[in-house]
Amino acid sequence: MKHTGVKQQHPSLFLEVCCQNEEPRLPLHTSIALFLLSYCECRSFKVFLVFTKPANSQSLKSQLPESLDVCDIQSEDLPPLVRGCRRPVVLDETGSLCRAGLAVVLRHIINKTIEADSSRNDVLALLGFKKTCLKACAEVSRWTRLCEIGIPSAVEDHLQNPSNQYLQLPPSILTLERRLAEPVKVHNDDKIRRKKLQEQRQNEKKDSVEGTTNSDPQPGGLPQARDGLELRAALAKLSVASVPSVTTRENSEIRKVKTTDLPPLEHVFAEGLYFTLTDVVLLPCIYHYLRSLQPHAASTLCQLPHLLRWYSRVQEVPGVLRAAKACGITLFIPAALPSSLPEPPAQHDPHSQEEQEEQEMTTNPPFVGGPRPTMTKLKENGIEAVFSPHPCPAWTLPWDSLAEAINPTEGKMSNIRADRKRQQLNNLVAMVTELARPGCTIVDFCSGTGHVGIVLAHALPDCQVILIENKEESLIRAQSRSAELSLENIGFIQANLDYFTGPFQIGVALHACGVATDMVMEHCIQAGAAFVISPCCYGFIQNAVKFTFPRSERFQETLIYKEHMILCRFADQTAPQLPPERRLIGKLCMGLVDLDRSWAAETRGYSVRVMTMEPESCSPKNNMLVGKPPRMSGPSGLLAGPGLY
Repeated sequence: MKHTGVKQQHPSLFLEVCCQNEEPRLPLHTSIALFLLSYCECRSFKVFLVFTKPANSQSLKSQLPESLDVCDIQSEDLPPLVRGCRRPVVLDETGSLCRAGLAVVLRHIINKTIEADSSRNDVLALLGFKKTCLKACAEVSRWTRLCEIGIPSAVEDHLQNPSNQYLQLPPSILTLERRLAEPVKVHNDDKIRRKKLQEQRQNEKKDSVEGTTNSDPQPGGLPQARDGLELRAALAKLSVASVPSVTTRENSEIRKVKTTDLPPLEHVFAEGLYFTLTDVVLLPCIYHYLRSLQPHAASTLCQLPHLLRWYSRVQEVPGVLRAAKACGITLFIPAALPSSLPEPPAQHDPHSQEEQEEQEMTTNPPFVGGPRPTMTKLKENGIEAVFSPHPCPAWTLPWDSLAEAINPTEGKMSNIRADRKRQQLNNLVAMVTELARPGCTIVDFCSGTGHVGIVLAHALPDCQVILIENKEESLIRAQSRSAELSLENIGFIQANLDYFTGPFQIGVALHACGVATDMVMEHCIQAGAAFVISPCCYGFIQNAVKFTFPRSERFQETLIYKEHMILCRFADQTAPQLPPERRLIGKLCMGLVDLDRSWAAETRGYSVRVMTMEPESCSPKNNMLVGKPPRMSGPSGLLAGPGLY
């Protein structure tokens, strides 16, 4: 993959522009990114607005912060790596590393802001406790999925088709409303809750002295009265000079109160007491939703008391109004802002019901009788684990002559582990080499620090290799190793798997954990690509947003979900320290789980082999799935198709 030889002065940020009624419009993901740039006062990026039709940004000028360097670009003129990703996308100065997806890009903007000005504690605070705000990918985190995908998508649907949605609240909005109504659990909340109890008793005493008829605090007072302690704690976190931090120790009476008897803390912001990146994501969404809803269905707002109060509080955060104004967002106080907070409406929410059912199904089943009854049931129905012979068990790379940056010993691992890693790589590279042809694009999913992808890029110089990994630290290490080797046929994408949309011919993954194997298989099938996958962590398999288990029709006719989960749990019983008989059962369970996966792929025209890596001792998880799409049925193998480069 030929990258530009000259380094860019700044990383480039590519933001989508869509069309509505033939007029350009900024989608919510773009508005959110611009709002964060404005809030952070970040000038570290060259911003490109991406148009899919001939147009320009002139009519959007009021929504673009003047401090940003903004240019227009047509989608066909995008750099190849960027073209293969869903926006927003950041391309680094080298032109070889992309960061794609809303949460990944927003976190990168924050990091670049802090890198430019380490005194920005308010920006650092956006990353939340332990800097994990929206770090978990949407495929595994319900909260990230709700904030990054669910709410923006629901509001976009509402804005484009508002007439049928004014009286029916989207399930994702209702989910957020319920979340805001829950008590807050934060680090060291015991101290804050005791302080709240002390203030409540002081207020009761003060009211009594003044002769107030109602000595108990109202369950739903005005925001200023009700949220005093929580709001002060939140603003103090943002280093607001006018808000003093309280260090007075509680009296002995307060210290003796049991934790269970302390008053709960209430949500000030989306993740609890403190303003975080989640609030930045939600604010443009909720602003557009409320602005659309209020003129036509103001009565509906009464069903969202906690959301309205959150919307009002966010506007008190220093810098929010300034940033909103720069992006053409005119924040307002909703007319229906309640003076009391009832419980969220007991309204049927299909999204919530789905979550409850999924949680029930994914509860670890009791392993009554172990896996044998399930295996016997499958055998009685003609289903047994079948392993195809390895086509080239003795094949190996010339490790002794390879550069250090290619060899696994370059990483921080023992010699024994490095030997096993080399054996694993031999197996995957042999299978990919069998499938690949000049001009192919090969994608290394869940690439980590690049053990597989870097070897493939070196061994197959006529192919293009893309490494996709969600962890920034791992991908930067892989990029550094690639730079040592001066590889030009390799690119890097930090993103969740779904944000990669480019064409490719072969997908590979070494030890894809749990449902990651199924996600990679599905992505390859959708692209019509071959796949070479070594599964791992069978015990983490469970029903997910896109997948339910068993996968294939024959397994579904034979096993219920809990029985399939028993196979998955015991498929992890292959560690070398276990008794041989138990390891054998674990291996057979691995084979059955992967047989189910292979049959599901075969119903879509694929031919799939389940085989064992050689030598078997190279890993306790030594299965390998090799799938070929229908167009590879002949002996000639894979024909080179159009790739990104």
